[in-house]
Amino acid sequence: MYECKSKRGSKTIYTPPLARLIEQLQRLPGVGPKTAQRLALHILRRSENEVEALANALIEAKKQVGLCKVCFHLSSTPVCEICASQNRDRNTVCVVADSRDVIAIEKTREYKGKYHVLGGVISPMDGIGPEQLYIQPLIRRVSKEKIKEVILAISPSVEGETTTLYIGQLLKPFTKVTQIAFGLPIGGDLEYADEITLARAIEGRRELEQFDEF
Repeated sequence: MYECKSKRGSKTIYTPPLARLIEQLQRLPGVGPKTAQRLALHILRRSENEVEALANALIEAKKQVGLCKVCFHLSSTPVCEICASQNRDRNTVCVVADSRDVIAIEKTREYKGKYHVLGGVISPMDGIGPEQLYIQPLIRRVSKEKIKEVILAISPSVEGETTTLYIGQLLKPFTKVTQIAFGLPIGGDLEYADEITLARAIEGRRELEQFDEF
């Protein structure tokens, strides 16, 4: 038997293969020891074909999914479906921190423009500066493509606000810059907002004009 240590340091006796599976599942965000155990036991109850399908899906996703070379959203092709679509508004770009935010906004079915994923927010405490994000590609894209409006849809945390003001300052000479309305709670993540709240936040966006406090 094998002692599998949980995130809290407690030990539980499992057979080694099961212990290794539980340990790997615990590495997933939001998955604690009990959830990892339930998932592991559920997987063991599935047929071998189902487990192989799951394993293959994980491997294929890791190998095939990368970043769109235009907007840096997750994509299995060099240019994602949104960027390649002829039906999207090419004059508007919505800037978000993460691909999860793209998914959240797309669920509203209200926004018809393009996206740009920064890959995070400016956070000096975590060692993340502007140079670690896809900010310069955004500036080049807006300048080259003559984008008419950039919507900054970044979660309203302290880091998010810093990122919003920084990007707004850089983009203001090139185009109209707006920020989504604060129907979202301070510190709230876009991915957890319901579709109606998020749609109204985009619809009620306002132009970003003040940079004095940055």
